[in-house]
Amino acid sequence: MKKRIRLGVNIDHVATVRNARRTFEPDPVHAAVIADLAGADQITLHVREDRRHVNERDLKLIKEVIHSRVNLEMAVTEEMINIALEVKPHQVTLVPERREEITTEGGLDVVGQKEKIREAVKRLKEAGIVVNLFIDPEEEQLKAAAEVGADAVELHTGRYAEAFAEKNEKLVEEELERLRKAAKLGKELGLKVYAGHGLTYKNVKPIAEIPEIEELNIGHSIVANAILKGMKEAVQEMIRLINS
Repeated sequence: MKKRIRLGVNIDHVATVRNARRTFEPDPVHAAVIADLAGADQITLHVREDRRHVNERDLKLIKEVIHSRVNLEMAVTEEMINIALEVKPHQVTLVPERREEITTEGGLDVVGQKEKIREAVKRLKEAGIVVNLFIDPEEEQLKAAAEVGADAVELHTGRYAEAFAEKNEKLVEEELERLRKAAKLGKELGLKVYAGHGLTYKNVKPIAEIPEIEELNIGHSIVANAILKGMKEAVQEMIRLINS
């Protein structure tokens, strides 16, 4: 029997459209509710330092009204830790963050800041929050994630997605193999293994077929398709694709 992979729908870019006009629509809370009703296993959102898309209002309302899990992506800063401790999402994903980046570029350097991340993980877990680390699929980062007490890792699939878009078949296979090895090691280290970044309806299937991966977090591709098809159909199509 094939495993079922959970889908986290990232609704950040619904807020990007809203904020482009500095208005009230489309409301990411509405998008989250529709995605939830369409079968999403969790709603993912990244409250950034500059609040370029979602904000605390969105986070608090989504946590209150949806029935599935809430996964808060956030930088390892005191401000964000305090927001997480107040709202208590089901899961927090610690990510690197640079104000000038368009989207998250690369994984969190756990090796280079073990003590800072260890302390953040401890505080969040004590509040009953599952802690996930968004990392590159590298052995030293996986081992460091286990050392600092993380519950899970989300493998950064950006290089694979870029190679797929460039139709570089050799690099696609190399990156897939790197992700397969990382997923296997993560499981051996006692971590739950997730994946995300740059995944689309066209490139997601090989990632979904990696046995150790339990959850995918996908945003831009689903929101882009939702503009044309509607959020319900876009979410349900992705669920069918990753579990077929």
